Amino acid sequence: MRFMFGDYVLDPERRELMLRGEAVALGPQAFDLLLHLVTHRDRVISKDDLLEAVWGGRIVSESTITSHINAVRKAIGDSGEEQRLVRTLARKGFRFVGDITSSEAEEGRHPEGAGDKDGFSATVGVSSPLPLPDKPSITVLPFQNLSGDPEQQYFTDGVVEDIITALSRVRWLFVIARNSSFTYKDRIVDVKDVGRELGVRYVLEGSVRKSANRVRITGQLLDATTGAHLWAERFEGAFDDIFDLQDRVAQSVVGAIAPQLERAEIERAKRKPTESLDAYDYYLRGVASLHIGTRTAIDTALPLFSRATERDPEFASAYGGAAWCYFWRKLNGWMADPAKEVAEGIRLARLAVEFGRNDAVALTRGGHALAHLTGDLDGGIALIDRARLLNPNFATAWFLGGVLRIFRGETDSAVENLTHAVRLSPLDPEMFRIQAGMALAHFSAGRYDSALASAEDALGNLPSLLVTVAIVAASHALAGRLGDAQKAMERLQTLDPSLNLANLKDWLPIRRPEDLARFSEGLRLAGLPE
Repeated sequence: MRFMFGDYVLDPERRELMLRGEAVALGPQAFDLLLHLVTHRDRVISKDDLLEAVWGGRIVSESTITSHINAVRKAIGDSGEEQRLVRTLARKGFRFVGDITSSEAEEGRHPEGAGDKDGFSATVGVSSPLPLPDKPSITVLPFQNLSGDPEQQYFTDGVVEDIITALSRVRWLFVIARNSSFTYKDRIVDVKDVGRELGVRYVLEGSVRKSANRVRITGQLLDATTGAHLWAERFEGAFDDIFDLQDRVAQSVVGAIAPQLERAEIERAKRKPTESLDAYDYYLRGVASLHIGTRTAIDTALPLFSRATERDPEFASAYGGAAWCYFWRKLNGWMADPAKEVAEGIRLARLAVEFGRNDAVALTRGGHALAHLTGDLDGGIALIDRARLLNPNFATAWFLGGVLRIFRGETDSAVENLTHAVRLSPLDPEMFRIQAGMALAHFSAGRYDSALASAEDALGNLPSLLVTVAIVAASHALAGRLGDAQKAMERLQTLDPSLNLANLKDWLPIRRPEDLARFSEGLRLAGLPE
């Protein structure tokens, strides 16, 4: 019998406590204590009961019991103040009060005659449907091994475990632990049943086929509430280094489905009536507008993020989104009161970082906004690097980290970062921003034709992107095409008449004097006034 509560799975047979597929450190006596509380959760457990069950009847001090109770609470995300899961009843003992879902051992799970035509049932012993969490939720089912070689099963299972681990790093995503999802192994299932039994909105399933030295892995993302297909992809590679291939497949799958999940959640939020929106719904609507990037869209996004933080004052990602809107307004010359708006953007970015120390999205948006609005490139890059450690598959952290590295003069590293972002999210809704970053990197490296190509791609998606128009003007000018440069300059001055050579350094946080001089010279030749 395995016991599931929240994101945790308690496995008595393996003596493991797992959190979203990863083992939680817990001493043997603390494990026995937790298991005893969970197993006998229908009653209060006295201290005498604990002494008998955990310490074999030996007399131990009051402080020893207390320290082990505290260790259990810490391991399961509880505390003596909250007592959400382990409750102390004065002069009586302790009781586990969390909601438990149990999954029975394999041989006891399928009553005789109750199953499909092969004698198997799709259920895993869940007594009633679980409610959906308050954030996107997913389970990764065991992939099918289509190789006809049982020896390859370890590789197939390894791919799934890597994907689960990688998805678990996405803070806004609720991921079912490996031990729970693997209870469906070798069974024919209906994704709607899986969704109800595990309490998830999305299901990822797939297959692995090995032929000679090649491996083909397919995956498809399904909406468990409707059974609808949301995304499907195929990955192929050589079998020379299976561990490297596992990593690459996991990275590709996570990078591909994360934007799909976000889009699906945004569409879900858009369909909800306004009067029933919660903090997360407002946040999703804000993200959808932020992705668009136009002035009207950003004006729409800001109050949505504000409503999200009004409903949840510690919503780090919403603060990060709001801060990033102010950065985007500054970048495009849309600020009505620059000093006031920059100060507000800095305030919001600091809140994002403060509340989101372990939130990759908040650290990325907040860190990038801080770097631009305060000029602290090193601090911003450090925050984004931490975001990458928390979620190595977050494409936005790679492209915004790359952009900051451009301003620090690290163009080769920046191009690598931006290229990796595209690899992680080839259909990213912010592709025009990645293209703009690539244009800036090529310009800073003196590759003016490459800069123009990337800039034109970006402008094809967002014609009002001020920095990209500036790159077009400066690139043409430094390449000797003054007529084209002057046309681009006319467009630039229409977008932001206040921009001039004197305030260029306040517009972009370009650190190296030679890089600022190159940009200034190109814009001067194109006709930007002093």
